[in-house]
Amino acid sequence: MRALLFNPTIPRFAVTRLSAGISRRALWGRFSPLQYTQVPDPPLPAANWVRVNTRLGGICGSDLSMLHLHTSMVTSAYTSFPFVPGHESVGTVVEVGPAVTDLAVGQRVTVEPILPCLARGIDPPCSNCAAGDYNLCLRFTEGQISPGLFIGYCRDTGGSWGENFVAHRSQVFPVPDHVSDGNALLAEPLAVAVHPLLRHRPADGSTVLVVGGGVIGQCAVAAIRALHLPVRVVALVKYAFQAEMARRLGADAALLLGRGDVHYDAIAELTGGILRRPLLGKRVLIGGCDLTLECVGSSRSVDDALRLTRPGGRVVILGLAATLRGVDWGPIWLTELTVTGSHVYGVETWNGERRRTMEIVLEWMAAGRVDLAPLLTHLYPLGAYPQAFTTAMGKARTGAFKVAFQFGRTV
Repeated sequence: MRALLFNPTIPRFAVTRLSAGISRRALWGRFSPLQYTQVPDPPLPAANWVRVNTRLGGICGSDLSMLHLHTSMVTSAYTSFPFVPGHESVGTVVEVGPAVTDLAVGQRVTVEPILPCLARGIDPPCSNCAAGDYNLCLRFTEGQISPGLFIGYCRDTGGSWGENFVAHRSQVFPVPDHVSDGNALLAEPLAVAVHPLLRHRPADGSTVLVVGGGVIGQCAVAAIRALHLPVRVVALVKYAFQAEMARRLGADAALLLGRGDVHYDAIAELTGGILRRPLLGKRVLIGGCDLTLECVGSSRSVDDALRLTRPGGRVVILGLAATLRGVDWGPIWLTELTVTGSHVYGVETWNGERRRTMEIVLEWMAAGRVDLAPLLTHLYPLGAYPQAFTTAMGKARTGAFKVAFQFGRTV
């Protein structure tokens, strides 16, 4: 099958790191770790697996970090190379293992990419999986398949940047008939945003700051409104088109990131905080937002998140922030912030029941409670991957939110 294959050998890693500063095209060029090639179809690892033909394969912010070789090196300990990237997917079932009786060939599905104990055939499961917290699995490097946190980071499964991939039955969710492929593709990033909001539900009447106007930031705004949380939502974004989308999805205020700390004035006014000037550096906000969802992962965004959260408040870092320089960690101890992280989803308590996050968000989409189709802005055939990556990395010029590879006709 045709696929993009990622294989970061030391020579390719070194050459790409050196040449990417001259030209961004080096990130996917002849000597980069990413190559467009033919690879064998991955076999079904066991009888309870299925094969999915890709319809849409999303390009995530974490994928762009991977291309830039900026991903935390910690994650490489959980990864097997080479692998076909792509963990956001919509596809069609084309093969079912003999132990799968409730899925049919031809069925349209989306796939939760996490590869915990159940997918790995590990029985009994680890203590976290047994408790329902399979997002915190202790056995991501063991079992019947190679190491990998997700489909798209495991050499045995393939990923949605290829024509087909394989998934354990437990990972596969049928897409309701009247949910578009575009919405189904965004179920996974929406679940990423919903999980921390259910684990760290903001108090009624509080102010929630969403830092970042990309897909995860927009999903966070949409998730707050889909949850019907009675809170004020403030989005801090980089571009005007992102501010417009945040307001469309339910933000009460959408502020543009300014030079230095110019945007602090608006946050202080909204929250009744007081700004003070230190000897050096950005101003200090005494007061601020009750809950901050940091959805960028850069040094600047994390530093702002810590500075703009009130004493005793909470900061949740969503996604794959890696090694950060220039972050002043003083607000954590000075104002007793609670700082935590989240990058996936799992099992939630919802309406008095224990439900999987992906299941919840697909039901919302089927009921019309949330519509994220406007976030799917650009589609490319797999062979046009240079144009796809250029679009995804050039948001200021292209106005891109979700860029995806398209394999054939979609609905």
